[in-house]
Amino acid sequence: MSAIQELHTGDFLRLLRDGHWEYVARTNSTGAVFIVAITPHQELVLVEQYRVPLRARTIELPAGMIGDEAHLRDETLFDSALRELEEETGYRGRRAELLMSGPVAAGLTSEILHLVRVHDLERVHAGGGVGHEDIQVHVVPLTEIDAWLERQRDAGRLIEPRIYAGLYFVLRAHRPGSG
Repeated sequence: MSAIQELHTGDFLRLLRDGHWEYVARTNSTGAVFIVAITPHQELVLVEQYRVPLRARTIELPAGMIGDEAHLRDETLFDSALRELEEETGYRGRRAELLMSGPVAAGLTSEILHLVRVHDLERVHAGGGVGHEDIQVHVVPLTEIDAWLERQRDAGRLIEPRIYAGLYFVLRAHRPGSG
């Protein structure tokens, strides 16, 4: 096994080389949470924002970094999920459950994502993010989600595939015998 060489460090990312492999690591967090939030009216809470690397607007699950600020260093993934959901969407949840954890993009980054379901939602403000974030909140009935996502794609927005993973877990929870 070769020694890891640091090629560049920025404010949020490090470019590393291990042998012939180059990859990215975060400098300021212990992972990422992606939040599956269903309202009491059976609506999926999504966010839309402009993503500079893609030069496009994206539709995504609410998400954020775990422990990415000094005062949040000891934050749990559940606390992060509840905080990020409220900051981005204005929905406060009372309970969070881990659905799965895994690599974000295994050939590009060492980052691990945690897909978290937040339960018992209550709308407490309009959302929109904090600081430099400019987030638009969408609350979409589950019965209309396929058509809605197709309309967004047709309008030129990029659809983040983790939405479909989140929907899989929602549907799986409603199958007979799923416990």
